[in-house]
Amino acid sequence: MKKEFQVIKTLSTGGMTLAISVILFGCALTVKERQLEKFIAAHLEKTKPLRKELNLAYWGASTTGNSEDYDRLNKLELEISRIYSNPKEFARLKHLKESPQVKDPRLLRQLDRLYDNYLENQIEPELLERIIGLSTKIAQQFHTFRSVIEGEKVTANDINKILTTEMDSHKRELAWRASKQVGKAIAADLIQLVKLRNGAARKLGFENYHALSLAVGEQNEEELDQIFQELYELTSEPFARLKGELDGVLANQYGIAASELMPWHYHDPFFQRAPLVYDVDLDVFYGEADVRELAEKFYASISLPVDSILANSDLYERKGKNQHAFSMNVDREGDVRILCNLKNDERWMETVLHELGHAVYSKYHDSKEPYLLRAPAHAFTTEGIAMFFGRLSRNAAWMQRMLELSEEQRAKVEKVSSKYIRLQQLIFARWAMVMYDFEKELYANPDQDLDSLWWEKVGKYQLLRKPSDLAASGWASKLHFTVAPCYYHNYMLGELFASQLHYYIIHRILNFETDEGVSYVGQKKVGEFLREKVFGPGAVSHWNDMIALATGERLTPKYFVEQFVK
Repeated sequence: MKKEFQVIKTLSTGGMTLAISVILFGCALTVKERQLEKFIAAHLEKTKPLRKELNLAYWGASTTGNSEDYDRLNKLELEISRIYSNPKEFARLKHLKESPQVKDPRLLRQLDRLYDNYLENQIEPELLERIIGLSTKIAQQFHTFRSVIEGEKVTANDINKILTTEMDSHKRELAWRASKQVGKAIAADLIQLVKLRNGAARKLGFENYHALSLAVGEQNEEELDQIFQELYELTSEPFARLKGELDGVLANQYGIAASELMPWHYHDPFFQRAPLVYDVDLDVFYGEADVRELAEKFYASISLPVDSILANSDLYERKGKNQHAFSMNVDREGDVRILCNLKNDERWMETVLHELGHAVYSKYHDSKEPYLLRAPAHAFTTEGIAMFFGRLSRNAAWMQRMLELSEEQRAKVEKVSSKYIRLQQLIFARWAMVMYDFEKELYANPDQDLDSLWWEKVGKYQLLRKPSDLAASGWASKLHFTVAPCYYHNYMLGELFASQLHYYIIHRILNFETDEGVSYVGQKKVGEFLREKVFGPGAVSHWNDMIALATGERLTPKYFVEQFVK
């Protein structure tokens, strides 16, 4: 790395003395900084092509479900992990991290990220191979699994359709139980994987894998516990009130007493989304639209074009394909894509807006920044951007602009949209509490009765009744336990960040007094602000420093509470 400095040269010309300001470039790095630069260069020469190949292998596996693709994925994950598990290289990084001579901010930031990546991989080769092999096996089972209802295979979209439209409680129960079948199929392997991860973490000096994950993610368990406890207390009364109202509506629709409502009555296998049951079903407005086209048009209107992203993406369901959705930055050099299974309904409108939020974050990192810093400041900051945009699918002003609704149609939507949005945020917050609390206890003791533990958390946070005949290992049917362990709390932090951004953009970028009637459609200032203050810097700063630089404050739950709880 070269630093710029200014030298004043005095030249004599024809008896006259001139002071000339000259910009020179010279090397001002310390010995340790030079050593670190060489380490990074050698490291990237090995890992950059492998990471791209790994990402393409995951893409291939997710889009085809072929065993060959999963075998290739497993091989590449092992190859990369072996690089990061090298004890001599880790020792060099540890020595550099402890040296006071490494002062350059960008070099320090790259050092921190490298150190954390090496730390979590300091595992003996045999154990590492077992962890990666078992993880890949479970992921393949999960992605290719198809549930069965009364002898017929069904997709996740089929189950969601039943849970959002069927009035017969028995048929709903069959669909809900079918959604849990994959959990029973993988639970034993997943518990074994938890134990392997814990064993690796303990050898590194951590209590368990959950503690290790938070440490390498630059997070503090006490702070997270405090945030979730505060949210639990602040949302308990509003959530209970709104859920009581929702229960009345649902019970009336199904022709049963509210006390008879069971988990399969809530339109989502995990009750993590708000049912669309209030007077106006938002799916009606999206049924004749093209959600892909709407998303592309919207992002272009705010100066964040996504045409190149969509061109590389895989958007519609087919046999063997991953039934969920994700965004992928293939090479940190512009190849960004998303995977979806689109249907023209509100659920997939929200999802495609969400995944493209991840994608634009990755797409618009400043290419001049070092490769290692061309990444989100943190996992939850990219989640926050995705949520910021995903919320728009239920925004009446956005729907009017994008779907060309009449004033009468907008008025209908507006009567329920704010209720849907608020209910959705409260439902999701309580669901995130289930995931955070359960996963913490899962890694603390994977031998306990996990089915009972799961329903204890579901009852406490979501106020749902436990079925008399438990869906065996239904908890394991949540994909994140397998492919994104100890991650789910980042979704809730992302919601806090999304609300903080929303407040700042409304009051400081657009200079509006309130967010009433704000759709963001056509507001190029929004895209420009995000590109400059959030996307461009990538991981140059610690996540809380980036948030403070972008919004004037470090992360705080107060804007989420003001927006959705009070």
